[in-house]
Amino acid sequence: MSQFSSFLESLKNVFLSFRFSDIIDILLVTAVIYGAIKLMRETRAGQLMKGILIVLGVWIFANVAQLYMMKTLLAYVIQYGLVFLFVVFQPELRSALEKMGRGHVGCLRSVLGGRSSEEEEQQKQIRRGILAVVEACDNMSKSKTGALIVFERDTRLGDIVETGTVIEAVPSVPIICNIFFNKAPLHDGAMVMRNGMLYAAGCILPLTKRNNDVAIELGTRHRAAIGMSENSDAVVVVVSEETGQISIALGGTITRNYTRESLQNELNSLLLDHQSSKDRGTILASLRRFKDER
Repeated sequence: MSQFSSFLESLKNVFLSFRFSDIIDILLVTAVIYGAIKLMRETRAGQLMKGILIVLGVWIFANVAQLYMMKTLLAYVIQYGLVFLFVVFQPELRSALEKMGRGHVGCLRSVLGGRSSEEEEQQKQIRRGILAVVEACDNMSKSKTGALIVFERDTRLGDIVETGTVIEAVPSVPIICNIFFNKAPLHDGAMVMRNGMLYAAGCILPLTKRNNDVAIELGTRHRAAIGMSENSDAVVVVVSEETGQISIALGGTITRNYTRESLQNELNSLLLDHQSSKDRGTILASLRRFKDER
């Protein structure tokens, strides 16, 4: 009975000494652990972590069994293991940091207010670009013409644009269909859309490294679309040369079997709504309005 009373007293002391900063601390640690587990489950990090645990297990056994040479060797491996992990996990760490950088922090990016005329014009431009791409994809789907179209969002794709040819034209169905005509010089690469404009064509995209997770019937064009969406927040539209099927890759995931209507709805949602949330009440827009009022 005295032990139970002592336990209750200890529990009471813990709750009484609990501070608000402790709650923040627990939530942050939980978020870090959750992110690490998610990273290991979604990437090759899981297999590497198993290898690390095996090395640690052998090191513990070597210490217990007094295996001097093995213990010394593994001590050096563990000592320099942090640098090794940074090298091995470089793609995963880069991807995670890019996602953090793309994240919207509401308290820093938004204040109350509407859109400026400049932002309204950009919305119209993006809408015109979507309509042109949707109609062109519908035509190319019927003729089974392969196409790969990248819509740039927050992540700038300058390194991808440099691999192709800068066009910087108002998008139209004839231009897009001519770019992907199978005898055209730029048809093998990707087309990049920036702020509703046809910015570049013939661009080379990185292929996904998760080949085991990609359906076997998907070819290089689809794998490039997935790879591009893994390395940025871009929306990538693919038209299959074999089946005419229209697909969208986003965040490393590809969804297929889009019709003209569903493609337009999805692009409107991903591009127009995204742009609206980014532009709505930004600090710069507020400063411009304040300047106009002055």
